[in-house]
Amino acid sequence: MSPSWPLIALKRLANLVLVLVAMTFVIFVLQQVAPGDPARAALGFTASKASIDAERKALELDQPLLVRFGHYLLRLANGDLGVSAHTHNPVAADIAHFAPASVELMGAALALGVCLGVAVALIPILYPRFRFLRWILIAVASAPIFLTALLLSLVFWYWLGWLPGGGRVTPDVYQPGPTHLMVLDGLLTGHLGLSWNALQHLALPALTLALPVAVSIGRTLESSLTVVLRQGYIRTARAKGLPDAVILRRHALRNAAGAPLSMFGLQFALMFTNLLIVELIFSWPGLGYYLVQSFAASDLPAVLGVALVFAVAYLLLTSLIEAAQGWLDPRLRRR
Repeated sequence: MSPSWPLIALKRLANLVLVLVAMTFVIFVLQQVAPGDPARAALGFTASKASIDAERKALELDQPLLVRFGHYLLRLANGDLGVSAHTHNPVAADIAHFAPASVELMGAALALGVCLGVAVALIPILYPRFRFLRWILIAVASAPIFLTALLLSLVFWYWLGWLPGGGRVTPDVYQPGPTHLMVLDGLLTGHLGLSWNALQHLALPALTLALPVAVSIGRTLESSLTVVLRQGYIRTARAKGLPDAVILRRHALRNAAGAPLSMFGLQFALMFTNLLIVELIFSWPGLGYYLVQSFAASDLPAVLGVALVFAVAYLLLTSLIEAAQGWLDPRLRRR
């Protein structure tokens, strides 16, 4: 007899908690063995030895590793991520300040990557004459992410002057909004100039992040479609005279979507690494930019807080992907 859904949900929740604790511990240990002194970073290099010793005691750096980790988990259970040694603000407040920029950038990049990926997969099937567009996209996305960012900035900002080369919005256009998502705030407040300006600033970093996603999803979807289009029910649909576009939309895409969804989850995890580079190059004030500054300042609470946010986001997305795969394939639901 298969377990009921409450037991499955409890089991998944327990696994989620264990993974988060293990991930937090690994990052915590890595930060302890990394070079740098958080106490000196917080007070500056001109601070006296007595001040540094007092700061180390305040930060519990004189305690054993497991004791410090246990205290951190207790504070985390109460919603306390600590105080940043770099900004001297609560880490939770810093994350709330920088997160909207990253959410907007990653949302735009994922949407653009999925659209380009579907185009990469379908163009060779529906329009074989335009197959060269697929190879151009693959060639551009094969470059390292920092090189892609620099090339796009060089062409569209420095040479052509079509798009801004950095920042999130022009200062004289900015108006505070309810969501802190610039494009959405402009639409909600009726300030379409803000939305248009934010879209212009969003274009280059979003495209840079979207290219690896598009190629990976597109090639995976194309391979899955190649297998699905050879099935008997597809031949039957063609024998009935259905156009290829109808066959793809009604029959092939749903059955071929399992592997691309798994690839989407993998690319979402890899996007966190690319986010650090892209936000730094384009001066995008998001969590990636904040994390780079925290690494440079040996800011352990900030690094752990951002890593925890990334981990929770990835685990939630993988759960949604598993649910979507079960909806698309009834065999997975029974399994």
